[in-house]
Amino acid sequence: MYKKLLDNLRPELESTIQFLKGELVKIKTSRATPAMVEDIEIDCYNQKFPVKQLASINVPQPRLIIIQPWDKAILQDIERGIRNKSSFSPVVDGELIRINIPTLSEEQRKEYCKVIADKTEEARISIRLNREKVWKDIQEMERNGEIREDDKFRAKDELQELVDDYNKKIDELKKTKESEVMTI
Repeated sequence: MYKKLLDNLRPELESTIQFLKGELVKIKTSRATPAMVEDIEIDCYNQKFPVKQLASINVPQPRLIIIQPWDKAILQDIERGIRNKSSFSPVVDGELIRINIPTLSEEQRKEYCKVIADKTEEARISIRLNREKVWKDIQEMERNGEIREDDKFRAKDELQELVDDYNKKIDELKKTKESEVMTI
């Protein structure tokens, strides 16, 4: 009976991990990734669109992002939007935009590590809140006579094991991203 609660918890925990991955990808490292610019909103056609809906984004070199708009008329809009809404200095080169990613200073690296720690802590808090909710449901099931007391403690152990697995995944993501940020 309690297994259903644990099975329903898995997708919640998985979505927390996916959200964390998405947030960590956006954190700047010395290495270029499309995620650094793809969600920047650009004002064009009297609306706001993310860059990924307006252009192809390529990373041909570790420190270079190339944005090639599908409509050449919005080239200047994309360049202006990236310049105003990020710390990058885009350069228009014919029909495309080049963005050189500068090397991070030691101070910037430490600051990004703090941001990584904050993001991972938010993910841990989300997992803890989900665990507490399921634990309360398990206790309620035991009070209502739906499960026995020994099943309640078995469920508690399985719940904690599941939470520990996801906390390990968070730790691995954190270590990987910190090593990317600290690598020169």
